[in-house]
Amino acid sequence: MYIIDITFTINFASGWMNYRFFKRYILQINISDAVFVYLLQDDDQIRWHSRTHTHREDEWEMHYFIQGEGSFKNAGVTRQLQPGAVFFSSPGEIHTVMPASRTNPITYYAILFRIVGDDSDFLELLAEIDSHHKNCNIGTNYRFFFEELKDKFLSHNRARVNSGIHQFISFLYMLTDDSGDFHYSDGSNSHIERSLRIMQNNVFNKLTLEELADKLKLNKSYFIRLFSKKMNTTPMKYFTRLKIEAASSMLISTVMPIYEISDKLCFYSEFHFSKSFKQYKGLSPRYYRANYGITVSGDY
Repeated sequence: MYIIDITFTINFASGWMNYRFFKRYILQINISDAVFVYLLQDDDQIRWHSRTHTHREDEWEMHYFIQGEGSFKNAGVTRQLQPGAVFFSSPGEIHTVMPASRTNPITYYAILFRIVGDDSDFLELLAEIDSHHKNCNIGTNYRFFFEELKDKFLSHNRARVNSGIHQFISFLYMLTDDSGDFHYSDGSNSHIERSLRIMQNNVFNKLTLEELADKLKLNKSYFIRLFSKKMNTTPMKYFTRLKIEAASSMLISTVMPIYEISDKLCFYSEFHFSKSFKQYKGLSPRYYRANYGITVSGDY
């Protein structure tokens, strides 16, 4: 239930009196999925993520593209991708991501959400987005925002999920602001934005905490405190999780052997990779692939 608490003040001759009214929106947003697709360049990954598809009649999908060369086709209309582009696919619309370069691969976030309820104001908002804001550009400094949303949506803590839903609803309303002054990201998050960019660009490389802090020109201890406060985890734990997310994608959508995935992501060994993967996903890489992706002969 999404509840808005409206407070206003009325000036009477006897003085100021505060009245509080509650407007209850019989509305629920269910987040069906939230994903981060990193460097779409492997053949099998491209085939999976660029498939032409649609969703349920009550499901919307939003894509936020960070980098890469290609286009997005939605309801028969093809548009070139620009960093910072946002695209909405309304229920039933056929859409596809179309990569165009292996040297400049696509990276994006996608949120699949479902509306349950009949609040007229919010449905009008979605109609406004569908008519006039189906594609827009908000710039590339929203990695932290979307990473935070993804983390909250996938949380087992209901309060964090609800917090993410409220942030997402606010984001949707701000998209329809015609002032042309869309600034959702807080300037104080600039160090986090830069650190996310650096880590996302180095998933297939080795990167130490000292190197990361040096690139940001920050004291290491200060950076750890700042990052941990914003992201609820340490920088290196986040970097490992990012590698695990990349590994998950490769396990699901490619036939690459597990030891090659481990090498590609610069883990110390296949044993280290498997231990880290199970810590984050609850399954070994082999069983994760067996449950969700492609079975490859020789995996163990």
